[in-house]
Amino acid sequence: MRNHNYMKFSLFFIYFVLFTAFTGDRSLGKLNYMEYHNAINHAEQFVSDERYEEALIKYVEVFNTYDFVFLRDFKVAAQLAFYLDKKSMVVDIIQEGFKSGWKLKSLKKNTFLSELKKEPEWKELEESYDELHEIYLSKIDPTLRMKVHKMFKQDQKKALGALLRIGDKSQVKYAEKKFAPHSERQMLTLLDVLNSYGYPGEKIIGNDFWVSTIISHHNSISEDYARKDTLYPHVRPLLKKSLKKGEISPYELALIDDWYMATMNDHSEAGYGFIEGADQSSLRKTDQLREKIGLRSVELRNRLVEVEIKSGMNFYLPDWTDGKIEIE
Repeated sequence: MRNHNYMKFSLFFIYFVLFTAFTGDRSLGKLNYMEYHNAINHAEQFVSDERYEEALIKYVEVFNTYDFVFLRDFKVAAQLAFYLDKKSMVVDIIQEGFKSGWKLKSLKKNTFLSELKKEPEWKELEESYDELHEIYLSKIDPTLRMKVHKMFKQDQKKALGALLRIGDKSQVKYAEKKFAPHSERQMLTLLDVLNSYGYPGEKIIGNDFWVSTIISHHNSISEDYARKDTLYPHVRPLLKKSLKKGEISPYELALIDDWYMATMNDHSEAGYGFIEGADQSSLRKTDQLREKIGLRSVELRNRLVEVEIKSGMNFYLPDWTDGKIEIE
């Protein structure tokens, strides 16, 4: 019994120390973001074991260490705090989320946090939203955001042409003859952006899928094109540098690179497990690839899916793979 009481006291003390500094100066914000992602993976390991107190502590440690925090991590931590009935912490975390782009409309759609609307804290959140959202807007580059969004819309329009072709041969012909020249222009523009601003993702423009979609389309033109392509091999090391700076998430990098490897190898070699899934013979290589970019293992992802189902929480796992990654 004495050991149990000591654990409760220790957890209370850690929360107190962390949250007295929660909104303070995060002076270590230029740390390598590989360490950030490894710490989040550690927190997720606790979540997968349903050790929610320890998971929340780990999340808050990360929040206090880094200037930029990926919005997804605020969303997960807010749910953990709500599950543990720590209402004041829920408010603190959500308000930090508002400053990182969490929209009130999106918060309202989170089923797990819907009960919060019945609490007095909800009014505080609504009243603080506009001011905190302005802080978020001041942190992103609106001009660059408009430029990248325009590129994304052009890319979507051009990619639609492939869908209108019937048959694989017709689609490949369109991709190589019509889409490829457009995509090459896009990639050259992106190279300029990468060299001038860094990777234009969530941290810089507040969007985490426009650019990853553009590059993924480029990487999936055809096997023959991918083997001859010189643009993505030039962009690839810049993306890995951006990963260390927190400009691109492991999810985006995995999707981009998975398309490249799958297309170039005709879907015959192990990738990150998103495009082709995974099998027992290549699972080790898949997890090694994931580990190199700070992405959780396939097993951990699948365990998180189980906890989502059991608890009702939403861990905002990449939605381009539905549920578990099947291991054949």
